[in-house]
Amino acid sequence: MPATPPRGHGDSAWYDDAAGPVVRPYALTGGRTDYDAEVLDLVALITTEEEPPDDPDGVGPAARGWVPAPEHEMILELCRTPLSVVEIASELELALGVVRVLLGDLLDRELVRVRRPAPVAQFPSERVLKEVIDGIRAL
Repeated sequence: MPATPPRGHGDSAWYDDAAGPVVRPYALTGGRTDYDAEVLDLVALITTEEEPPDDPDGVGPAARGWVPAPEHEMILELCRTPLSVVEIASELELALGVVRVLLGDLLDRELVRVRRPAPVAQFPSERVLKEVIDGIRAL
């Protein structure tokens, strides 16, 4: 199905017959394109944090002056079971950059936890490999 062209000049809504309203990525992130505090690896596992039990006021993020966007809520719901950054982007059908910025918002408010992937083991040195080959030849 062909996309319906944008409506009149005064109407900022975009519409696609198959997908419905189209929201530009920068609208979801408030114009931000990067999360500065840390690099979120594509395979890092994200898990939703439980509400802190020692919250003295018993208030959520909205009462602290921050209202999560629907995309933030979807990420929190998805990450009740650990998911990688790339899986979250795939599930929400959002660009990786957008997901990283949204995750950064949640990280800043300590609503999610990040588990980094295990580092790749160091390759054995050339000396060790030669000793193994020599040992095999000796057999």
